[in-house]
Amino acid sequence: MLFTAATALIYVERRSLVKVFPDGVKKVWTEWELRVLILLSLTLQVVLILLGNRRKYIPKTRIRVILWCAYLLADWTATVALGVISKDAQQECPKNGANDNSELMAFWAPFLLLHLGGPDTITAYSLEDNELWLRHFVGLMIQTGVAFYIFLMALPGSTWLPILSIAIFGAGLIKYCERTWALMSANPEHLRDSMLTRPDPGPNYAKFMEEFTLKKAEGFHVETDQVIELPVPNDRPYPPGQGKLICEAYDLFQTFKRLFMDLILSFQDQDSSRAYFENLLPKDAFHVVEVELGFAYDVLYTKAPMVYTIGGCILRLVSFFSTFIALVAFVLLSGKHAYHKVDLVITYLLLVVAVLLEIYAFYVMLVSDWTDHWLSKHDRTRDSLISPCLRQRKTKQWWSNLMAQYNLLSVCFEEKPAVCYKIQRILQIDGFREKHRYKTYSKVSPKLKDLIFKHFKQFIVKNSNYDHRALCTHKGSFALRENEDVFRKISWSISEEFDKNVLIWHIATDLCYHLDVHDNPGAVPSNCRESKNISDYMLYLLVMCPYMLPIGIGLIRFRDTCAEAKEFFKERSPTKVGVDACRKLLDVNTEVPPEKVKGDRSKSVLFHACLLAKELRKLEKEKRLDKWELINREWVEMLAYAATHCRGNHHAQQLRKGGELLTHVWLLMAHLGITEQFQISQGHARAKLIVK
Repeated sequence: MLFTAATALIYVERRSLVKVFPDGVKKVWTEWELRVLILLSLTLQVVLILLGNRRKYIPKTRIRVILWCAYLLADWTATVALGVISKDAQQECPKNGANDNSELMAFWAPFLLLHLGGPDTITAYSLEDNELWLRHFVGLMIQTGVAFYIFLMALPGSTWLPILSIAIFGAGLIKYCERTWALMSANPEHLRDSMLTRPDPGPNYAKFMEEFTLKKAEGFHVETDQVIELPVPNDRPYPPGQGKLICEAYDLFQTFKRLFMDLILSFQDQDSSRAYFENLLPKDAFHVVEVELGFAYDVLYTKAPMVYTIGGCILRLVSFFSTFIALVAFVLLSGKHAYHKVDLVITYLLLVVAVLLEIYAFYVMLVSDWTDHWLSKHDRTRDSLISPCLRQRKTKQWWSNLMAQYNLLSVCFEEKPAVCYKIQRILQIDGFREKHRYKTYSKVSPKLKDLIFKHFKQFIVKNSNYDHRALCTHKGSFALRENEDVFRKISWSISEEFDKNVLIWHIATDLCYHLDVHDNPGAVPSNCRESKNISDYMLYLLVMCPYMLPIGIGLIRFRDTCAEAKEFFKERSPTKVGVDACRKLLDVNTEVPPEKVKGDRSKSVLFHACLLAKELRKLEKEKRLDKWELINREWVEMLAYAATHCRGNHHAQQLRKGGELLTHVWLLMAHLGITEQFQISQGHARAKLIVK
């Protein structure tokens, strides 16, 4: 009874809502509903193909929002449009054949399969979409069935439109199958299984011991010895120039892509990779990593696993010629029929845009690293395949080459006041907007890359007798331990709580930076600015991407520190962030440790940072350390610690947001053997019998 009453109530409400709209409006909507859906679907495809690849090197939020909306709406729009065409085909097709306009609308159905297949530049918006490949497979079955049903309904009419529909239907089916296959290939479970090596039982222990026992029984004195297993040298010939780097990066990617699935690497992988990277310049080492991560992005988020194969190239040619032939045939034959002009224009748009998108996809394929790799392996260059007009392209970008910046003192001073704050608070987006309002970007300079790479190489040389993975377990203490006086004075600043270390060193770095720039503008070390950039970047990760850092109470500690800083500045009223504010903070007497006064209820570390800044400046004045050299090494070590303690799937997620410096550092460290994912210390103990 309740269900019946509820159904009746909904029916009455729907009837009353329908009456709100005049009959003229309903008539116009009925007439234009399908046309609007078709044009919207076409527009969304253009947006997806143009922005799908650009998000790899554009970190702006607006790009991701537009792409996210287009990605969600694209499938929904095409599915609804197919349903509308199916309904109209059933209602309007008379028994003696369909009219011209209904046939033309039925001709639109296979184009929607093309749209459901999506462009080559984006198959998944996020990694979670790859896990839904079964849902897309079911959708493939259902939508293909609907399109085929529409094709059968249009058969009694004209003889040439259904033939053209077959060509577009084939191209659409290819696209949709490619997308489903790409999603399945990038599914974490399938990807992990494909990366596992063959089961290795090792040397035949039972057979070896049988031979050992037999020789011993025969009266021989038998001993065993181990044969050292030498690594297989990499003698693969690579072409010179950029092609050599692409080939090397591709081969490294085939091995190190296991890191994204949290799998381990062998000692042979470690030794060969380290030997290669130790001989590279910093810019070349980071460039190899960039190209590797470009391959990773293509595998996880595009149709690369399907397209960049011989079968994929054949299917690409088939889909292109199918749409091109359909366009030429429609141009030659459409003039003989009295179609509605608007429907005719929409049909031309569908055909022309389909051909143009195929051409653009072919261009993207030609200028990709996958094509460079194939050409280099076959001793060819892209110049032999691409005309001069296509070769005049902009310098390629593999990632944004930017690192986000977030500064605690700027947030506390509210340097960027909110616009329409009351409205934002009503909508409960004030906290979200505040985070993004103070986020800026800084370029990852060659100087910074050089500092990071040299620090890792120096660490390997200095600790050649120890496990290089030690850098993954220390949170910055290596830099302090080199000077006993310094370690005794400020070792308290490096604790087990990583988020606490980040906040203390971030504020201390900011205080030292503003004071040094003001007091000695011409004598500031070159690594001073780079240290501040890493400092602001680490705070950005702590506030905006806490899932990329070790587990802790970073956000709570950040909020408490901000609250104390705002209260302090409100009482002292400094003019702005800079020397005035820094001096007021450092003027506070920190003779008594802050925790003895405040207790542990508040997690603020504001005056811990002030104490650290005072100690650093004092030690430098006493000429017992190079302050900025120490600060720079501390931040590189904390960056390294954070990189190695971030899961591989989180690194993979950031590839679709313009990339993260943390991800590049993580992969570079893995290549140098500074990672905990090398868990195999030696190979098989190949034993042999020594009979005396």
